[in-house]
Formats: sequence, C-alpha cells, structure tokens
Amino acid sequence: MLVQRGEFAALATALCWTITALSFESAGRRVGSLSVNLLRLVLALVPLGIFGWITRGRFLPTDASLHAWIWLGLSGIVGFTLGDLFLFRAFVLVGARTTMLISMSLAPILAALTGWRLLGDRLTPLDWVGMAITLAGVAWVVLERQGSGSVVERSNRRGGILLGIGAGVGQAAGLILAKFGMGAFPAFAASQIRVLAGALGFTVLFFAIGRWPRVRAAIADRPAMARIALGAFFGPFLGVSFALHAIQNAATGVAATIMALVPVFIIAPAMLLFRERVSARALLGAVVAVGGVALLFLQ
Repeated sequence: MLVQRGEFAALATALCWTITALSFESAGRRVGSLSVNLLRLVLALVPLGIFGWITRGRFLPTDASLHAWIWLGLSGIVGFTLGDLFLFRAFVLVGARTTMLISMSLAPILAALTGWRLLGDRLTPLDWVGMAITLAGVAWVVLERQGSGSVVERSNRRGGILLGIGAGVGQAAGLILAKFGMGAFPAFAASQIRVLAGALGFTVLFFAIGRWPRVRAAIADRPAMARIALGAFFGPFLGVSFALHAIQNAATGVAATIMALVPVFIIAPAMLLFRERVSARALLGAVVAVGGVALLFLQ
C-alpha cells in the first residue's frame, strides 16, 4: 500500500536514500562515482517501467502532458545531472560530512521559502519550529569532527563549499520544478520522466568527456553492479518516487526537511555493518532531529 500522507512518504524517502547511500558509497569506491551516477538511473528505468505497466497499463508515461514533460525533465537535469555532479565533487574537496551539512541543510530552507512564495505552500508556526529543530539535529550530527584528517587547501575548501551550496540549490530547485510540473500526475510516472532526463543528461556528459570505457569496466564488475542495482531500486525507483509523492501531498519545505534525516539514519547501519564508533553527540543529534520530525507530524 502506497504512503498516503506526504510526511510519511518523506520519511520513507529518507529510509530508502539511506540504503542507497550505503550501496552507492560501496560501489563508487570500486568503479567511480560518475559511472555509478549513470548506471543507477539506467537500471532504475526497468522497475519504473514495470511498475507503470502493472499499475497504469503503460511502460512509459506517454500520457503525460507537454507541461509535465518539460518541467519534470528540467527537474531531472537540475536535480540528478547538475546537483549530483556538484555533490560528488564537493565530497572530494571538503568531505562528505561538510558537504551533507551544506546541501541537506540548505535544500529544505530553499525549498520551504521557494514553495511558500511561488507555489503557495502553507507553513504553520509548528512547521517552522519542527523544521528548525530537525535541521539543528542534523547539523549537530554532521558537523562532528572525525579525527585529524588531511588539511584541505583553502582554494579547494572554497570551491568545495560553493559546490556544496550548488548541490543544495540543485536539490531544492529539482523538488520545486518537479512539484510545479507534476501537478496531480502519478508520482512514480513523474519520477520516470525525471530519471529519463537525468540519464540523458549524463549520457551527453559522458560523450563530451569520453567516459564510456569506465562505464564498460563498471558493467563488468559484478559486485559493483549488484550494489548499484540495489541502490537504484531504493534510490531513483522507490526513494525519488516517494519524494515526489511527499511534495505532492505536503509542503515542499516540510518534506525536504524530513528527507534531510539521511545522515542521522546512517548512524545505525554504520555501527552494525561497519562497526563505526558513534559518539554521544551523534546520538543526541539524532534524538533532536527525530524530535523535530515528530513535530512535523503533529498536524
């Protein structure tokens, strides 16, 4: 049964994206993040098509209006192609934690303000308080220092911060464009249009930079492909579709705030799967973030 409330769909999105992040991190270490970015979108088209054929009798969303194709396609390019390019490059320059702080804290704020001003999203005082508490908890977790790693050069740090901001803007803009283009169109079919556009964007990029040999090498790596397939199922298929369902049925900023719980949700599997030590600060931040999300459900 599909999630009915936007807030529950956003929570399902964060859970799916947690699995995706773990899968893609592992696959990216083997074959590179750019190859993973393209292959995850191509693989996601299969379950999206099968789901559309079973639920709507259409393997492709051919019944979408021109308005939906244009704006959802633009959303896919902005969110998947550009936003993810910025995100993964920022990981290299300033690290995953700083990047997540910038992008996942900035995106809900931008999405909330833009949705409020341009799309007429209604935000109650409790919404604003819940969003602030949730983002504070996420920031508390993400900003924790993790030992004495290598010092990043100032120029790289400035560039990484700008790329992190670009990733946050890309995520927020992708959600806003998707909400504007989707209307009442089914979320999974809308997600398929976004994935098609994102895959097309990466295809053009790969032709421009001559990346295809690395893609072929990635396809030949069976362990990497298994992880990419798992990430594609829980990411571009389930996660992104739940995200569109969330913004379709809740204020964009509220949904984006709940989706920003990914860094908090990763704590548990990091402890269990990778035996990482988690500090009291990280656990406290997780409690604060979950408390903020609880307020967003009290509507």
